Amino acid sequence: MRRTHGPDAERLDGDPLGAQRGGATVLLLAAGLVFVLVGTFGAAVAAAQIAAQRAAVAADLGALAGAARPLDGEAVACASAADIVGRNAARTASCRLDGLDVLVTAEVTFTPLPGLTRVATSTARAGPVRG
Repeated sequence: MRRTHGPDAERLDGDPLGAQRGGATVLLLAAGLVFVLVGTFGAAVAAAQIAAQRAAVAADLGALAGAARPLDGEAVACASAADIVGRNAARTASCRLDGLDVLVTAEVTFTPLPGLTRVATSTARAGPVRG
């Protein structure tokens, strides 16, 4: 007599019931791994975009702050720019006067993935209205 339930049960076609066990689990784990990898990659790209935007904003605001003080000299204009850049969680990579224009380069350091550190950089120019 053939058993139809229990640990030694067989299906009607003769294959043991346990022969197919675990296949869906492997597929589910593979699909989960794909979702995790895609999500991690998406988070890294988003972190890079946010850091680039933060660097651009810090450089723009720093250049505007420095453009208010070009007649006081490069040191004063760049100190004003560096203060604003620092308040925007960035670092001033360079600052210089070009006539009455101020050129500011700001850097934002970010970590898109654990153990991987990158720097987003942006440069802005501000000065008096011409024309």
